[in-house]
Amino acid sequence: MKPYSLLILLSMFIFTNQTTYSQGMKTQFSGTSIGHPKLNGSTIYNAETQTYILKGAGKNFWFAEDEGWFEFKKIKGDFILSANLQFIGEGENAHRKIGVMIRSGFDTDAAYVDCAVHGDGLTGMQFRSKKGEDTDEIKADISAPEFVQIERKNNTYTVRVSKDKQPLVTVAEKSFEFGESVLAGLFICSHDENVIEAAKFWNVRLEIPASNGVDGYQQQSPSRLEVIDIESGNRKIIYETSTHIEAPNWSRDGKFLLYNSDGRLYKFDLETKRSSVLNTGVATSNNNDHGISFDGKTIAVSNHVSENGNSHSIIYTLPIDGGEASRITPNGPSYWHGWSPDGKWLSYCAERGGNYDVYKIPSQGGDEIRLTNAEGLDDGPEYTPDGKYIYFNSTRTGMMQIWRMKPDGSEQEQVTKDDFQNWFAHPSPDGKWLIMISYLPVVPAGSHPHNQRVMLRLMPVDGGEIKTVAFLYGGQGTINVPSWSPDSKKVAFVSYTY
Repeated sequence: MKPYSLLILLSMFIFTNQTTYSQGMKTQFSGTSIGHPKLNGSTIYNAETQTYILKGAGKNFWFAEDEGWFEFKKIKGDFILSANLQFIGEGENAHRKIGVMIRSGFDTDAAYVDCAVHGDGLTGMQFRSKKGEDTDEIKADISAPEFVQIERKNNTYTVRVSKDKQPLVTVAEKSFEFGESVLAGLFICSHDENVIEAAKFWNVRLEIPASNGVDGYQQQSPSRLEVIDIESGNRKIIYETSTHIEAPNWSRDGKFLLYNSDGRLYKFDLETKRSSVLNTGVATSNNNDHGISFDGKTIAVSNHVSENGNSHSIIYTLPIDGGEASRITPNGPSYWHGWSPDGKWLSYCAERGGNYDVYKIPSQGGDEIRLTNAEGLDDGPEYTPDGKYIYFNSTRTGMMQIWRMKPDGSEQEQVTKDDFQNWFAHPSPDGKWLIMISYLPVVPAGSHPHNQRVMLRLMPVDGGEIKTVAFLYGGQGTINVPSWSPDSKKVAFVSYTY
């Protein structure tokens, strides 16, 4: 929350109620045949897993005549449509195809652009620039991707794909004049009018990027509280609200999540799927740097106070069930990020003398101890469950990368060394994994803004290949603080759509 502390104060009284939308994505789409297929298609939506099974026949989506099944939503303006996808069964024709599509209309020869994945793995951007023309294609270098994405920005359409949990690769970017309103959705075609093929789509997301200048505080942003299963990669929306929410913590008993919104903390019951305000005493201007002690009894929060002519963040602690907050850090700004496993220390990022560094302080209060002194931003310090290390992120190499050190600040070593801006590495409770949020390299190293295309990435704690487990629209507020489930199988996070 470092660069954005004053925005909380400006908006904390504007929105006070959490409004729940209907859970899931099914209400966004409707199914229809394109062209006149001999056999009817269908869509089965599983509300529990939030997955789609599309079945369809049809000769092809090609030349000047399309035929198949389309699950769509009519939409205006800019958006990003993404999904994981796979065929079901061996199939009858290698040219059967599935993917995400944007059409100018329902006509069989309507202008369109898609990301199509064929039964034999061939993948590409396929498009009909104008109604009645023949389809054209730009082939991808990647075969049979597991994740596809198409983005519309003004009249520019970009197709991206990912395979083996690697970062997205751009297949093509082209401009089309499809009109203000288009049809966007999922499609299937068997390439054989006498055969119905089937495919599974999951992690389907239709995201509306924010307008320039929207920050999520002065202008609220609809938010999605999500949970991802780390092994399967399946994401599930468990709560949607018109209010901007941030930074879920998972309770140590696994029964609820804590998140912040408009300066307050909210307790989200995982069984009832309902939120309620947590009493945080005098700490009523909290940002997204908060978390629960390893014994599950205490919460640390970062609360904005006005004192001595300044408004800055101060760390407080309070009982897990709510109550009066006790001030811990005498100086600000101080932003909490970690508890030591024995509960004796708090780690945090603080600005002192114009530089942001990592500090720790006794959890009952006392003298703070500076642990880093590199130029630039050192942030996000979090203890491992065994207490042997503190992981943090630092710009000292020119990029934001993940580092770790001993709890006394010694043996500082770089953990990630790639071309992404990596923030907030959270060790899993079983000590095996790190999950982090990664920005594209065009984002400045010292900035973790809202409203970006970002990745959640998973890395073995002892080093190894980093895998992308989620592509989403988010950033600041998505995963600032520890959010692993107690069994290390799931992670909670927030995504945004406008």
